[in-house]
Amino acid sequence: MPSEILWFPPVAALLIGYLLGSIPWGILLTRIAGAGDLRSIGSGNIGATNVLRTGRKGLAAATLLLDLLKGAAAVWIVAAWFPGEELVAGAAAFVGHCYPLWLRFRGGKGVATMMGVVVALSPMAGLVYAVVWLGLLATIRISSVAGMAAAVAAPVAAAALGRFDLVVLFLGLALIVLWKHRENIERLVAGTEPRIGRKRG
Repeated sequence: MPSEILWFPPVAALLIGYLLGSIPWGILLTRIAGAGDLRSIGSGNIGATNVLRTGRKGLAAATLLLDLLKGAAAVWIVAAWFPGEELVAGAAAFVGHCYPLWLRFRGGKGVATMMGVVVALSPMAGLVYAVVWLGLLATIRISSVAGMAAAVAAPVAAAALGRFDLVVLFLGLALIVLWKHRENIERLVAGTEPRIGRKRG
């Protein structure tokens, strides 16, 4: 068998995942809606939490859903076209969101896209992710804490479910989520991290 056939599926999975993951839905939706350049609003982040700072709750919800779906779509598409390369696609979609080439590698923090990847690879672990994320958002209303806790819950849930094939991937993604939230962690320690619905000081 020619060597190019052996490496083509993982390369294709990587490219499909990265290209889907790097679609900056937050920027595109706010621009289309005339809400300005998201990178010059609030924290400058391209995710749903920053879209919410435009005052457009519908746009924020749409950004959240589309960022989630692009992670899941990468896994599902590759599962259909290149079975066995789903983990590569999921990891690439997440990296594409966090480090998109088109935005000079300044992307989002990956919480929604990671959820999409987790749901597509393990629906039960995805359910745990959603419960932790949404539960903390509803109670403490600190987006960063909810997102980081949900990300950390993913590898724990995978291990509890016996999906040890996913633990390393989910742990790696969770560590990147924590790294992307390092400024939030500093504000949490300082007691200055804003809550959802409250303006920054």
